Amino acid sequence: MTHLVHGMGREPAEPDWPPLTAAELGFLPGAEIGWHSPRPMSAAALVRWDGRTVFVKRHHRRVRNGAQLAAEHAFGTYLRERGQPVPQAMRLERRGEYWYEVFSVVAGLDVYRDAVSWSPYLNRGHAAAAGAALARLHLAAAGFGGAERPFGPLMTSTAVVVASDPAVALTRLAAAWPGLARYRSLAADFERHVLPLIWGAAPALRYASSQWGHGDWHPSNLSWTSAGPDAQVAGVFDLGLANRTSALHDLAIAVERSMVSWLDMPHAVVDEAMTGVLLDGYQSVRPLTDAERAALWLVLPVVHVEYALSEIEYFAGVLDCAVNADLAYDYLIGHARWFAARCGR
Repeated sequence: MTHLVHGMGREPAEPDWPPLTAAELGFLPGAEIGWHSPRPMSAAALVRWDGRTVFVKRHHRRVRNGAQLAAEHAFGTYLRERGQPVPQAMRLERRGEYWYEVFSVVAGLDVYRDAVSWSPYLNRGHAAAAGAALARLHLAAAGFGGAERPFGPLMTSTAVVVASDPAVALTRLAAAWPGLARYRSLAADFERHVLPLIWGAAPALRYASSQWGHGDWHPSNLSWTSAGPDAQVAGVFDLGLANRTSALHDLAIAVERSMVSWLDMPHAVVDEAMTGVLLDGYQSVRPLTDAERAALWLVLPVVHVEYALSEIEYFAGVLDCAVNADLAYDYLIGHARWFAARCGR
């Protein structure tokens, strides 16, 4: 039976990468593959090894390199040392074209493991708990001194939105990355649809305190004490998009990822009540200043910009998949157009 994964929409799709096999895990003697992850942009599985279950994730070297992964692991270690329930990075191995990560398994239930991207929280209790957990992570992460990971495939950053001239920053990225260079209309569409939103967010982003954040905060990157409305967050995983941005930027990502029904574009709607619950949960641990509250809604429309650009590069430059690259391009411009329209405002 073919292993299907999450696609760019709601329907299952063929995986970007072949599933993990026990045969390729020679550095884990006696490894037995269990559940395969449905996440599409890497190959990952739960693996029984040395009397315990571990999580193994494989990346092609054109998507991640050793330095990028080491920076992510250092951040995870920093968080663990400060009481955050993130998995321990146990091994990092290079085998030919691929990098392999081995992690401990977080506690709790993986309630959302079959949820596709941009899925909402199941209930208000989960949203509140997730907001509080994100605030705790931000407080723990504030002192981490790691440098910003540079732009690359499948990477959250602020490489464009905090640049003194975002259009020039985009031009430089397009010149350096062949997938982006394929889109002749990118500069014009960016200037028309995205740049006005960046100018609105730029002052807040430039003066926000710089720190690392999770980069991809949504319910399926959390484990839970139960599926019920009184559940708490038991574990936080997948730091693959973690980077030096700001707590404000990271909080806006948490809203953007789960509070707008992006898969219903161009008729996406926002769940305002659930958004309030998430933010109330966050502020129960880390109250926002008046300036942060005002800035959040200006920052929200641009937090997807760099990831969308990096996703275009991934599909066009790494996989040579024009269909999905075009969808990623449509998400970049479509999100900006939605935020500029009445529903987004």
